[in-house]
Amino acid sequence: MTDIAKLLGDEADSLLNHSCRGFDKGSLYLPGPDFVDRVMTDTDRSPHVLRNLQAIFDHGRLGGTGYVSILPVDQGIEHSAGASFAPNPLYFDPKNIVELAIEGGCNCVASTLGVLSSVARRYAHKIPMMLKLNHNETLTYPAVYDQTPFAQVEQAHAMGCVAVGATIYFGSPESRRQIEEISEAFERAHELGMVTVLWAYLRNPEFKKDGTDYHVASDLTGQAIHLAATLKADIVKQKLAENNAGYRKVGFGHTHDKVYDELTTDHPIDLARYQVANCYMGRIGLINSGGGSKGHSDLGEAVRTAVINKRAGGMGLISGRKAFQKPMKEGVELLNAIQDVYLAKDVTIA
Repeated sequence: MTDIAKLLGDEADSLLNHSCRGFDKGSLYLPGPDFVDRVMTDTDRSPHVLRNLQAIFDHGRLGGTGYVSILPVDQGIEHSAGASFAPNPLYFDPKNIVELAIEGGCNCVASTLGVLSSVARRYAHKIPMMLKLNHNETLTYPAVYDQTPFAQVEQAHAMGCVAVGATIYFGSPESRRQIEEISEAFERAHELGMVTVLWAYLRNPEFKKDGTDYHVASDLTGQAIHLAATLKADIVKQKLAENNAGYRKVGFGHTHDKVYDELTTDHPIDLARYQVANCYMGRIGLINSGGGSKGHSDLGEAVRTAVINKRAGGMGLISGRKAFQKPMKEGVELLNAIQDVYLAKDVTIA
């Protein structure tokens, strides 16, 4: 098992022994082996959706825990194939993307229409697959930042996917169109029995003030998460909160003093706990993203994010570039280290 405390370094005591006070852990719907029975059966999700969600929970090294470890590889479109796969060219072949997820013990692999459709008959019965429906392509010049549908829900269903994923850039000029598109897509996915996962990202140049990036503010990301839950996402993906008071610093929207004075502190677990609270107090699972690859620090950063997510009440981690921009053996080791956090009985809810 991974030496979690060693990888956390000087932050080990703070991250492993912190207690949240703004939202007591007893008020949360926490992940667990019975999450579908205990929480999701209160919803209007069909038996087919519940079965597919349970299939995700039951797969991989975290099978039976209620936590998830997902490998997402849509960066061939989002960041260009060259930027994504040149560090490790074997991942130009979609087969190796799925093999990494299998060898890495993931619950699910998420990728593009082209990647999954090219290997679906070989792998759809071996690991739960999630089709990412929309993307921000980077070949347009000058650059345009918009999520465009690349696939239809019916295509995901036809190739045997158990889930669909999508991104909305909340705060962007295009967000209202994206909300309409994804609302319709998620409703259709639920009709066909598939799980829905929303990348609830923020994008607006005004969210950066005085050298600080409030795209990762707990209050702003929390509201994006709340909107994602409103769109009936079954799982919400969000970047780990790094700061707070985005509403105040940007000077817009609506907030409340208690958000900052009582419900949150500057501690990273408290910032993430506010994100979980916006997921209907955990009724909808929160998974945090692993972020980009920085090289030698990736393992420690991935474990740190997993500890914060788990102790805050989150459901798991979705980590791509940190895993696939390395030799496969190292990528598997990183995915396993993330999973070890969720398997560790001494890493408890704060």
